[in-house]
Amino acid sequence: MHLSTPHIPHAVSRLRTERLARAVKPFRMRGGPAERCPGCRVMFSHCFCQLRPSVPTQAGMCLLMADIEPLKPSNTGWLIADVVRDTFAYSWARTWVDPRLLTLLADPQWQPYVVFPGEFVAPERLVSTLLPEVPAQGQAPKRPLFVLLDATWAEAGKMFRKSPYLNNFPVLSLQPEQVSNYRLRRSNRGDHFCTSEVGALCLELAGENHAAEVLATYLDVFTHHYLQAKNQQPLDLQDTAHQRLRDLSGQRQSSLCELPHEHHFEPADRR
Repeated sequence: MHLSTPHIPHAVSRLRTERLARAVKPFRMRGGPAERCPGCRVMFSHCFCQLRPSVPTQAGMCLLMADIEPLKPSNTGWLIADVVRDTFAYSWARTWVDPRLLTLLADPQWQPYVVFPGEFVAPERLVSTLLPEVPAQGQAPKRPLFVLLDATWAEAGKMFRKSPYLNNFPVLSLQPEQVSNYRLRRSNRGDHFCTSEVGALCLELAGENHAAEVLATYLDVFTHHYLQAKNQQPLDLQDTAHQRLRDLSGQRQSSLCELPHEHHFEPADRR
């Protein structure tokens, strides 16, 4: 794993740009009109672009995003795209489907899994582990592609019911033992996980334990920077989450401490 290398904008960043281009009025972010770094969506004073990890994975992620999700600074699908190189992101609409999404789902290198709670799914579609892969002679095994419905819980249910192009794929029902630690949006249920947490659980299920740990820790770092900025509090770069990310990346502490705290900072390009 490596950090802070220049990248072109990733899939969620590009989708955000597309969505802004379609907007008929400005999108008003919660927390007021504070200037935010375009690379991490946090106020410039608490930017964490230099902490961005990138981990090679066999698994891919496909984010099917509700209309304004790419615009929300608290959206954690963005973190998945930071970490997992093969992340794809598409807008969802009831009456239209992006043809690029259909092309991806039909790509023979991938085995798509729709990730959704099993209590709402017909039993014959449900799986709790990845399907055994028996490739044809001379062909590589299919790579898992986790299709995540990135939306509120009410929106995700609607997306699942009204996306017939997903009906032929197995539905992966996660059964985590832990409760959600996500603190940026409210939920009355501890088993309602944010998108980044679901992504980490999928990576773990696929045997990509290092990538799962990196993504889970990266969420903790993002949460710290986001909330400290929101509450106008200083950063603690020596807390458990930052130290864990350093341990996972093998990066020297000194380079992580050279974070910008001025509004003139220009972040590295995104992939």
